[in-house]
Amino acid sequence: MKQITNTIVMIRPVHFRMNEQTAVNNYYQNTTDKSIEDVNSIAQQEFDAFVEMLTSAGVHIIVIDDDPKNDTPDSIFPNNWISFHEHGTVGLYPMFAVNRRKERRPEVLDIVEEAGFIIKDIIDYTAAENEEVFLEGTGSVVLDRVHRKAYCALSPRADEALFIEFCEDFEYTPVIFEAYQTVQGERMSIYHTNVMMGIGETFAIVCLASIDDKKERKNVVNHLKNDDKEVIAITENQVANFAGNMLQVIGADDTRYLVMSSAAFNSLSADQIARIEKHNEILHSDLSMIEKLGGGSARCMMAEIFLPSK
Repeated sequence: MKQITNTIVMIRPVHFRMNEQTAVNNYYQNTTDKSIEDVNSIAQQEFDAFVEMLTSAGVHIIVIDDDPKNDTPDSIFPNNWISFHEHGTVGLYPMFAVNRRKERRPEVLDIVEEAGFIIKDIIDYTAAENEEVFLEGTGSVVLDRVHRKAYCALSPRADEALFIEFCEDFEYTPVIFEAYQTVQGERMSIYHTNVMMGIGETFAIVCLASIDDKKERKNVVNHLKNDDKEVIAITENQVANFAGNMLQVIGADDTRYLVMSSAAFNSLSADQIARIEKHNEILHSDLSMIEKLGGGSARCMMAEIFLPSK
């Protein structure tokens, strides 16, 4: 069982913009006075530079173009609708925003198979959308694949009962809590778990300050420490700069990298950087337009492949 992989699926955007349907509970999204054409063009440039950085480091990227027929402003974040697992299983997830449901394209699975991977089974949770119940993939669920634990901050996009069903299907122990951010003086749920925490092989980056309930906070820390993870705490301000939205990957010669945006990197203290670099090298790239309008960052853009190879 591996925690990290060297193969990633990424979707190149064609209609990127601020998604008005997700902004209702993603408080990291902002507006811009740039034209829609300019916004999409800048997002594509950021995407291409990000792919180039990863490829140069030896990470294998399967780039799939978004379908211009669909109005899918958030297609750049595929990890919310699909996940790929070690026994050849694929998970498909129910999406909160109606216009995000069009991101689920069967041809993505075909392209992954054509790239040499085996898909044996699909576990499809998307019917839950009919009940207004959501669980947005590895956005809502942060996995410790080695210790078989799944961490989930409940929110309008992460339903507790469906999360437990996921854990039963994929054989994970659920670790459930609530995480908050301050919006205009009020504590509001953070929309995705992977905004405030990420788990690598030997460490975890987590915003403990966002878990208001002391028992829940202690439970999360105990699980991580019992599994020999160094817990690197980040602040709520750093979460707002997407420092929680990071992913550890494998590059050339088995080198470990922690991938993040430049905004996330620039928000870290020298001590945090030193602690991270004990475990792996850091790769970062400018994703400021994607972050500003999309309200997501580096980790959201990468759907990891753990499928067996042909």
